[in-house]
Amino acid sequence: MEYISTRGHGTQSGTSSRFTDILLGGLMPDGGLAMPVAYPRLAASDLAAMRRMNYRELALSLLSLFADDIALADLKSIIDRTYTADIYRNARAGENTHDITPVATLEPGLHLLALSNGPTLAFKDIAMQLLGNLFEYVLAREKRSLNILGATSGDTGSSAEYAMRGKRGIRVFMLSPLGKMSAFQTAQMFSLQDPNIHNLAVRGVFDDCQDIVKAVSNDHAFKARYRIGTVNSINWARVSAQIVYYFKAYFAVTRRDDEQVSFSVPSGNFGNICAGHIARMMGLPIRKLILATNENDVLDEFFRSGVYRPRATAETRQTSSPSMDISKASNFERFAFDLVGRDAARVRELWAAVDRGGAFDLSATPAFARLADFGFVSGRSTHADRLATIRQVFAQHGRMIDTHTADGIKVGLDHREPGIPLVCLETALPAKFAETIREALGREPQRPAGFENIEALPQRSQVIDADAQAVKDFIARHAPT
Repeated sequence: MEYISTRGHGTQSGTSSRFTDILLGGLMPDGGLAMPVAYPRLAASDLAAMRRMNYRELALSLLSLFADDIALADLKSIIDRTYTADIYRNARAGENTHDITPVATLEPGLHLLALSNGPTLAFKDIAMQLLGNLFEYVLAREKRSLNILGATSGDTGSSAEYAMRGKRGIRVFMLSPLGKMSAFQTAQMFSLQDPNIHNLAVRGVFDDCQDIVKAVSNDHAFKARYRIGTVNSINWARVSAQIVYYFKAYFAVTRRDDEQVSFSVPSGNFGNICAGHIARMMGLPIRKLILATNENDVLDEFFRSGVYRPRATAETRQTSSPSMDISKASNFERFAFDLVGRDAARVRELWAAVDRGGAFDLSATPAFARLADFGFVSGRSTHADRLATIRQVFAQHGRMIDTHTADGIKVGLDHREPGIPLVCLETALPAKFAETIREALGREPQRPAGFENIEALPQRSQVIDADAQAVKDFIARHAPT
């Protein structure tokens, strides 16, 4: 499998990259995102064979298509080490951790894909645990070290840090918006005492953190000198790892390989649902990809109107589903690349406007007319909506859900079609957002063993201005060249 940039690198020069070439680097040299030259297409016989596979077998079958420059035996070893019941030990009672991503049926035709059984109780563990093992494997093979720079609005940071803590040759510098994560999320990150983990609390919002990561990544001299890599969802390996659970869920709720299924996905950075888009492009019979936002509804606005208009920092609202308090969806560029027919020049033009603080409008273009061909619909959920949905799911199904999952279920039900199974993607356990659970249900969410008093643990972090140079100075002090 060869990779090119959404902005043309590799296409123009004829020098496409392989999986391990793009694994450690994040952004491509021209500032774009890595994409396969073409998506692999699966035949009916492939789907029939995959239906009989467990999670590890399915992951190997799919990821070997994207990472074919890693020896199959090595890739199998990495996957087997990643997806074990020992790591995914926080499943609710009665759920099989060997399934890794078990499906709960709430009622006929309505399902919840449980993605939060990993070490930090969030869906991002599914990809991040794999990424940590891939990084360690490649770095050892090439006798290199890596300084990871990331940004988080809540769950990415803890997932990355738990995946990378203690890994040989790896340091992590994680940016988060000061005071804008839940107390549980903050404690998960800041209580880690591993010497290779550095938490930087940025005076600003998540978009400031994300902008800093991109600015540092685009300083090619600094990036090369300090061996900067990224674990944010712009990393292709994360997206490819998430493709697996769309297939696993599809097989769990269907009996035939020609049945259609719709997926509802809470989305802030467009990474999770981008994996669903790619699964669909590979031939998985997905009818609709239902994108759910919170009050920060930039993506919903685009899918309704064709206008992509990231908000200014002051306009980004702090909500009770904080991991989606994002106005610049970094993975949206990947979908836009497909939407405009893989026209890299057009993508460069569109994102030049975004990078200047502007917007773009595709409403009158053939690209927007093609949206229906990609199966996307969208909707928006508010604080009142998520409270109502948490209450409804608990009353009707006896299941406690977190705030982001509530956004997904609310919007998913708005677009539900008779006769089409609907799978809503869980993003985190409700314990991570106890304040809103108490408001909705008047009770505390259950905490898995080991997380009972996490907020009381000693915490360490460095408060820093929303300034790329300040972050580079910090890295330079803590990461010898």
